[in-house]
Amino acid sequence: MSPADYYHQVRDRFRDQGKHEVAEVQMWYMRHQFDFFGLKMPQWMALTREFHKACGIPSGRDLRELVELCFEDEHREMQYFALETLQKGMKKEPPECIDLLETLICRKSWWDTVDWIAKLTGMHFSRFPELIVPVTQRWMASGELWLQRVSLIFQLRYKDKTDVELLFRYVQQVSASKAFFLQKAAGWALREYSKTDSEAVRRFVAANRLPALTKREALKWLKKTGSL
Repeated sequence: MSPADYYHQVRDRFRDQGKHEVAEVQMWYMRHQFDFFGLKMPQWMALTREFHKACGIPSGRDLRELVELCFEDEHREMQYFALETLQKGMKKEPPECIDLLETLICRKSWWDTVDWIAKLTGMHFSRFPELIVPVTQRWMASGELWLQRVSLIFQLRYKDKTDVELLFRYVQQVSASKAFFLQKAAGWALREYSKTDSEAVRRFVAANRLPALTKREALKWLKKTGSL
């Protein structure tokens, strides 16, 4: 099956299964930035699994083409299908897949897809750690909010494998930013790492002038557990 045929079959099935009243709520929640078919997550996930089982997971050029077609679609569920498909197939993709991930971060950007792509980026960097520094340094220098957010949070699942120096440096780099999504991401990244090394995060927060939101998010887990 060609990527175009795959895309059209998914789109048509999603459209037929969607509910207008659900779509209205979803569009409101996402500030009317995207159209929706009106599928809730359990529904589009179940349909996605059906398609994967029946049609398989494409690879290489076909995977990229399918993902790009889905990101051209105006309906948000198609981007969700694309990312779930990419997540299933990217473990076989070469280092150059980072170029696709970068493109997707900057297309139809909002927290729902960007944070998912951050997770995929973290998975990809785990396979190709030599990419981490050159790619994220370039993203941080770009001034592009969503690339910077991914640079802050791609290590969320790394635990004791976190490059702490890199994390702290990037948090410092955005500490003067007034952007909500950067302040929140910096605090989120620090909070997750505090579960691995609470003392390091405590010292870092105490030694740096961080936005109130970042500091509050960073210390949330420590306060909850009485470790602060």
